[in-house]
Amino acid sequence: MPAPFRIAALYKFTPIDDPGATRSALLDRLAPLSLCGTLLIAPEGINGTIAGTADAIAQAIDALRSLPGCSGLDVKYSDANSAPFRRFKIRLKREIVTMGEPDADPNRVVGTYVAATDWNTLLQDPGTVVIDTRNDYEVGIGTFEGAINPHTISFGEFPDWFRRTFDGAAPRKVAMFCTGGIRCEKATSFVKQLGIDDVFHLEGGILRYLETVPKPESLWRGECFVFDERVSVGHGLKPGEAVLCRACKYPVTLAERTHPDYEQGVACRRCATTTTDEQKARFRERQHQIARAEARGIPHLGQHAPDL
Repeated sequence: MPAPFRIAALYKFTPIDDPGATRSALLDRLAPLSLCGTLLIAPEGINGTIAGTADAIAQAIDALRSLPGCSGLDVKYSDANSAPFRRFKIRLKREIVTMGEPDADPNRVVGTYVAATDWNTLLQDPGTVVIDTRNDYEVGIGTFEGAINPHTISFGEFPDWFRRTFDGAAPRKVAMFCTGGIRCEKATSFVKQLGIDDVFHLEGGILRYLETVPKPESLWRGECFVFDERVSVGHGLKPGEAVLCRACKYPVTLAERTHPDYEQGVACRRCATTTTDEQKARFRERQHQIARAEARGIPHLGQHAPDL
């Protein structure tokens, strides 16, 4: 039996002259579809993850692809048994993925796309510097063999990290990857602006790789963090074992749940020493309410991950 929710992770870099008008038009077309999730609209394009019935998602993607310049919208699909978001929103932003580098413009210059089926060859090339452009907490639950972790807290830190790390010794060949491909659009554009010509990125991101490459041939290790209630996915985009710490909103792996500081719904090893006793008491009460709701077979708002 098909899962009741189809999830679509999507983006497209394309000039949008009037993001406000685009938002209004999309709200008119998408509001009746009972979707959940978030879309971001900026002068540089559109980005987001939405969920709904398979038919509703199909109608939504048709509406998005009808926008000027969006016929080539990149979409990755997966399924879920429960709603991965609380509500539906369309937000206006300065950037659809925040980097803070005006010269990094994928609408003008971008790295070379590498198909998921060809990615292993690039990973195993000793002359290629492979960089995971995601944040440290994402890398912590899974990444590709041999990839560099910049240990960034936010994507906006990536440019300074790259400048510091490769100051005066820029690599000749760089390959980068991220969850769905969008951060690498910006990252490869930024790196090419620095004068590095051989810049590559994984087309469709980790999600396309996990969907396409058979597990026995895969060079991926661990799980891939996703920004919805599933928390993580593995090969075949099946839900992973990571859960979300409801205190700090960071993913917690199966192994980390054996740490003495972990308490479901209350704390993990990252935040156990940074929250007060009063906060922990409040989190315990919330977790108690969630458990009561689950026992009665009804949803509880406290179970949901934070909105995008």
